[in-house]
Amino acid sequence: MRPLFIRNASQLVTLAGSSLAPLTKEKMNELHIIENGSVWVEDGKIAAVGTDEELSRRFQERITEADIIDATGKTVTPGLVDPHTHFVYAGSRESEFAMRLSGATYMEIMNAGGGIHATTKATREASEETLYEESKRRLDQFLLHGVTTVEAKSGYGLSLKHEIKQLTVAKKLDDTHPIDVVRTFMGAHAIPVEWKDNPDGFVRVIIEEMIPKVSELGLAEFNDVFCERGVFTPEQARIILEAGKAYGLMPKIHADEIEPYGGAELAAEVGAISADHLLRASDEGIRRMAEKGVIAVLLPGTAFFLMTKAVNARKIIDAGAAVALSTDCNPGSSPTVSLPLIMNLGCLQMGMTPAEALAAVTINAAHAINRGREIGSIEVGKKADLVLFDVPNYMQLIYHYGMNHTDTVVKNSRVVVKSGRLCY
Repeated sequence: MRPLFIRNASQLVTLAGSSLAPLTKEKMNELHIIENGSVWVEDGKIAAVGTDEELSRRFQERITEADIIDATGKTVTPGLVDPHTHFVYAGSRESEFAMRLSGATYMEIMNAGGGIHATTKATREASEETLYEESKRRLDQFLLHGVTTVEAKSGYGLSLKHEIKQLTVAKKLDDTHPIDVVRTFMGAHAIPVEWKDNPDGFVRVIIEEMIPKVSELGLAEFNDVFCERGVFTPEQARIILEAGKAYGLMPKIHADEIEPYGGAELAAEVGAISADHLLRASDEGIRRMAEKGVIAVLLPGTAFFLMTKAVNARKIIDAGAAVALSTDCNPGSSPTVSLPLIMNLGCLQMGMTPAEALAAVTINAAHAINRGREIGSIEVGKKADLVLFDVPNYMQLIYHYGMNHTDTVVKNSRVVVKSGRLCY
C-alpha cells in the first residue's frame, strides 16, 4: 500500500498526549492544534505529524511515492468514536413519536408494550440477513458523518437465541464494514414480556445461560445493564455485572436516566468502564465515579428527543469525571447517527465548551470503549483513522447545527468517504 500524505490542513486537531487516560477538567480544552498541519500515513498507521513545512522537508524524497490529499482550508480530526449505540435492530417506532408529543412518557409507552418490547418483537422476527442489511444502512450513515469506530449493544433479543443473533450480526458488520464495531452484551436491557412476573428468573437466565455462551463464542467485550426502577434494580444489576466480570466482560451501566437510583454509585462500586445517561445521578454518585475513574458517557440526543432536561455536563466535568458523548442511536429515544449534532447539543444544552465536546467524541469516547491507546487522537503509531471536515476550524464544525461537513474519511489509511460520498 502506498503511503498517504494529508497536507496543509487549516487546523490539524491532534488531541496528543492523552492515550493512557481520558481527559478531565481543564485538560478537556487542550486540543493541541497544529495550524497548516500534515500527517504522513504508512502501513495503516500514523507515521508522522507536524506542520506541512516540517513533513515536506522530512519526506521530500518520498513525496512522489505517496497518495496526496490536499486539506487546504479544511479541519482534520481523529476519526469520531461513538461509545454507546443500539444500532443493530429491526423495525421502526415513529408511531411512538406522536404518542410522546401527546404526553405519554418513555416508561408509559414501554409498559404498554411499546418501547424496547416493540423493537424486541421486530428484531426477533427478522432474519439474520434482514437484520444485517438494516443495520448496515445505519452504519453507512455513521461513516458519512465521520464516525470510524462505534460501540454496538445487543438487548433487543432478550433471549439466548436472539441476543446471539444480534451480536453475530454486529460481529459480521465489524468483519465486513470499514467502521470498527465494538460489541457489548446487553441481555439486561429490559424484562421480556414472557418473564414479567418472574424478573429474578430472567436474571438467572442472563447469568447462567446468556453470559457464559456470549463469552464462549467471543461475541462481546462489555456487559451492560439498564439499572432503573421498573427495569433492573441495583441489586439485580450488581449480580449481572459481577457475573459478566467473572467471564471477562467489562461492566458498563445505563445509570440514573429517569430517576436517582444509585446507578452511578454502583458503577463506581463494580469498577465499570463507563456509566451512561446520568440525567438524575446524585452528586455523591458522580464524586465516586470521578474517584474511581468511571467515564461519564452523556447522551444529549436522548434528552432532546424525549423532551426532557439534559444532564449538566459542566457539573460532571468540574467534579473531575471524564466525559464522553454519544448518539445513543436507537429506534425509540434517539434515532440519529450524527455526532456533530450531538456535539452541538452538548454545548447548547449541557454547558460544554466546543473543545470539550470534540474531546468527548474522540479521545474520551475511545477510552470509554477501552481503545484509547489505538484511536481517538492523531499521534504516531495509532491507527490512521482521520476525518477531513470542510470547515476552516473546529469551532465551525460545532457552531453549524444540523449540517454534515464531512468531506473525506480515512479508515486504517484507506479513503472510505470522498467528497461526502461512500467509496469503500
